[in-house]
Parts: sequence; C-alpha cells; structure tokens
Amino acid sequence: MSDNTILLVGTYDTKEDELTYIADTIRAQGGRVLSMDVSVLGDPSQPADISKHDVAAAGGHSIQDAIDSGDENTAMQIMATGGAILAAKAHSEGRIDGVLVLGGTMGTDAALDICSALPLGVPKYIVSTVSFSPLIPPERLPADIQMILWAGGLYGLNSICKSSLSQAAGAVLGAARAVEAPPRDKPLIGMTSFGKTVLRYMVALKPELEKRGFEVAVFHATGMGGRAFESLAAEGRFAAVLDFAPQEVGNHLMGSSISAGADRMTSAGLSGTPQMVSIGCYDLVDFVGWQEVPGKLVGQEMHAHNRLLSSVMMTAEQRRAMAREMCRKLGTATGPTTFLLPTQGGNEWDRPGGPLCDPDGLAAFVDEVRAQCPDNVRLVEIDAHINDVAFTETVLEAFDQWIADGVVK
Repeated sequence: MSDNTILLVGTYDTKEDELTYIADTIRAQGGRVLSMDVSVLGDPSQPADISKHDVAAAGGHSIQDAIDSGDENTAMQIMATGGAILAAKAHSEGRIDGVLVLGGTMGTDAALDICSALPLGVPKYIVSTVSFSPLIPPERLPADIQMILWAGGLYGLNSICKSSLSQAAGAVLGAARAVEAPPRDKPLIGMTSFGKTVLRYMVALKPELEKRGFEVAVFHATGMGGRAFESLAAEGRFAAVLDFAPQEVGNHLMGSSISAGADRMTSAGLSGTPQMVSIGCYDLVDFVGWQEVPGKLVGQEMHAHNRLLSSVMMTAEQRRAMAREMCRKLGTATGPTTFLLPTQGGNEWDRPGGPLCDPDGLAAFVDEVRAQCPDNVRLVEIDAHINDVAFTETVLEAFDQWIADGVVK
C-alpha cells in the first residue's frame, strides 16, 4: 500500500550524505520521497527527482545565469523562486503530502519561500542551523511552519546531527499521515485576542458567531500568533476578521522584538476582507521579560506578565503615535472596515482603580483616532470598556448588519 510522499529539498552538491540519510529514514518508515536539488555549482552522485536545472528554469533562469551572477545571494534567490513554484505545482498535482527542507542560512532563506508556497495543512518542516534564530523575520514564517535545530550539522554526518535528522524525518512523515487539513466547509472568522484575564470579548462572541454558521479561530497576538493571522488574511482565508488586539502594531512601532512584522493590520484590508478593529491592549508594549527594557521605554510603568513576557505602558504621546499608525494602516484597506472605539478602556488593567489606569493617556489616544481616522473607515464610538457587554453587543449588531447587507456571507 502506498504511503505519503515527502518533498525533500536541499543542496545536494554539499549536503548529499545528510539528505540521503533523511530519505532512507523516511523510506524505512514506509514513506516515499520526491527529491529536489537547489544547489548551483556542483552535482550529486545520483540525480535528484527534480534537478537544479529544473528548479532554475521554473524561476525563469538557467543554472548558468545563477553562476554568472557572481553572487551567492542572487543565485540562491533564483533557486528559491523556482523551488517555490515547483513545490506548489507538485502539491496541486497531488504528488506530495509534506515538505522537509535542509539548510544553513542559505538553505533556510530558500526554505522559507518554498514552505510559504504551500497552503495551511501541508506539513512544512525546516531543519536548519539557525532554527528559532532572530535572523528569521516573522513575516516570512507560514502559519503552520515547524523548525528543528540542525545541531552539530554544519559539515558531515555524525551521531549528534543524525538525532536531529531522524527526528525530522519521523516528524514530517508522521504529520503527513496524521494531519487534519482545514475542510473549508464553513466560512471562517479570524479574531485576535489575549487571555481571558485581560480581554474577555471572545468568550461571548465565539459561541454567538458559531450560532450564525461561522467557524471562529482566535489568534494569540504575541508576535507569532499575529503573524499566522496576517498570513491567512493575505491568502483571503477569512470571511471576515475581528482584529481587536492590535498590540503587535505598537510593539513593532516601539522597536520590540515581539513583532508580527511591518505589515501587521494590513493584510485583511489589502485582500478586501471585511474587518472590524478595536483597541485591546493598545496601550501596552510587550518585550522579552528576561531582556533589558527597550531604550525608548526605559523608566515607564511596567507590568511583568511572567518570566517570559513583560509589558510597558505607553505615554500619552506614544499612544497618539499608536493611533496614527493604526489609522494609517487601515487607510490602505480596500474592503469594508469598521473601527470600534470603546472610550472607557482597552484592557482589564486600565479600568478606574486598576494598576494600569491612565485616563489622560486614554483620552489622548481617543482624540487622535477621532482626528486621524481615514475616510474609508467607519468609526463607531462605544461609551463602554472593551470588556463590557455593550462592546460585544455592538460587535454582533454590526456583524449582523454585514450579513443582512451581504458584506459577509
């Protein structure tokens, strides 16, 4: 009985032994392998199923073009482009069930493009010497990417790197066998939020939206959650988005490493997806709790969430900058966009008497939103806190009107 097929990608001129080891491990578990060579200069001892010439040609070039460029970055981008095109083609034709890419920094750069070409639900594994590294920008990570550190694998096989490679082989094949790909039988709503101690609207909204026939996916807006949200929004996967936790916009604006990328809060708008946005934790900048406070935030009120994550309160002027940035991003939207502005606060800690209450800062933000809200955005002010029943009732009223108007189907 045939089993799942894994697309195995790497530079076969320099990593043939490692790639062969992975392929043998996958086959020993009953899987099949489709090999793709993204090398430029050398040739493997045995030809790959998809040769480097095939890859370069798919990217609109030849191997000689890559060599003649005289630049390894340009050459690898040629191979990355072709590899992504051929990976997507192989999947659309039903020839692969998952992908595993092996590389150092060069191979990882190409791997990110190749994995991004495949839809959600296709297992994507990168075995890299720079897994989990800050070298990798969040905006290049697909929503369901998996990375395994290639420990001790810079040059040649050894017992240390075999441990990583064998786990990767088993992981990608096991994932291909077990994955439950999204069926797309219900319209999907993407929502951003944090835990129930600070933001509570999803507790009421999720069951109500499900009663209306929608599936609801709630994304934890702590960098990678927002990145997954944006990547799916860019693909047009959502029938609508309820982007109520924009803190990652402020993180990026204030220089925090906990970022979802520069395009946060733009993908839904650019894809024409109907969107509602609000201000959950707009006033806080997250940073890595075990690192120093970012320079521009030193001396400001701070809240330690846990040993991994801390937050700094924005000043009134920083909140004005946050309002301008949100409005600027929303101004690029091509689809229906509503800004729901609860004027009494945006997280449980900023209520009157709360540890992060700052009425002047909130007022500055509200005033700036009023002044800067672009013409393509409907601004709805709510005389309530974001965690009040009045907020969720307003959301549902606006959403039901979208349904009645045919904006959301």
